[in-house]
Amino acid sequence: MTFEDIILIILIFGAALLYSSVGHAGASGYLAAMALVGVPPAVMRSTALTLNIVVAVIASAKYYRVGAFSWHLFWPFALASIPFAYLGGALTLPGHIYKPLVGIVLIYAAWRSFRMSYHPTRGKSARPHMLLLLSTGAFLGFLSGLAGVGGGIFLSPLLLFFRWAEVRVISGIAALFILVNSVAGLLGVFASTPALPSALL
Repeated sequence: MTFEDIILIILIFGAALLYSSVGHAGASGYLAAMALVGVPPAVMRSTALTLNIVVAVIASAKYYRVGAFSWHLFWPFALASIPFAYLGGALTLPGHIYKPLVGIVLIYAAWRSFRMSYHPTRGKSARPHMLLLLSTGAFLGFLSGLAGVGGGIFLSPLLLFFRWAEVRVISGIAALFILVNSVAGLLGVFASTPALPSALL
């Protein structure tokens, strides 16, 4: 085991711990950690999605068990996002395109997290139109599969901004949204590269 391996393990552990505490699975953190230690782009996406699935299963179960979830808000997002996450995962971008895309996703995630931390919690607003939920789910699903994230870093700020649910419920919705998108995205990746990285375990 090299020094870079040890650093990567520590960074991935820290990302999983912090992200899961708010209903996320940590893919953007894993991608950032892998980019820092020079992991090849071909390995990054499948690794991040696999780790996402492991963490999202745990987070989804915990939030659902305590009632922090909403099926009627979740299913339109998921219905549209799953096939598009698969399509995004099936596309293989060249490194000179994939790396900037991941960079944009990471910068956006950091910016939104910083912005939302200063927003006071407000009351819940009316449920949005079904077409808006479906179209948003499709867009987020495709972007998730393409970048190798679960989509929670996009969905949670959206739900918070429009006040479509309470904070705890948003975390529960995000956790399961990440899980289904990560599974669909990974299946899409397998369509072109049917193997997991040897270093994943």
